Amino acid sequence: MATKDKGPKGSDGRPVAQNRKARHDYEILETFEAGMVLVGSEVKSLREGRSQLREAFARVEGNEVWLYGAHIPPYSFANGRDGHAPDRRRKLLLHHREINQLLVRSQVEHLTIVPLAVYFKDGRAKIEIALARGRKSYDKRQVIAERDAAREDERGAHRRGRSGDRAR
Repeated sequence: MATKDKGPKGSDGRPVAQNRKARHDYEILETFEAGMVLVGSEVKSLREGRSQLREAFARVEGNEVWLYGAHIPPYSFANGRDGHAPDRRRKLLLHHREINQLLVRSQVEHLTIVPLAVYFKDGRAKIEIALARGRKSYDKRQVIAERDAAREDERGAHRRGRSGDRAR
């Protein structure tokens, strides 16, 4: 039986960690799915749902992409040498053409590489990263106003549809 890919979700239907502030602070232009090089205690800590992407960003160095600022706390049952540094940089696994695209677009167009979500796919930890352009404060207000206006239009259409059903 084939299953549909529901996007960046964990096995239980939820991302393990999300960076909600990124969608507010940045205009998302293009997204990529990348693997992560992790040690065992980091994977176990991720499965517990204990991680933060709030201050995280990615950078292309040479022919590799590195994730900085992602906080994955030590696994509570790991001891001694099996533990890990919670804020260490982590290597992201992408195809060469994707790395080249990230490098060129981030340099030429002055874009930022931000992580959006961490999730498990087929038992492997994945991260959704995006090429993004920073928003100014007035852009943020405009986006919020447009979203609220669209929501009000949708509510009005829903109310009009419901009132027509009652008249019958």
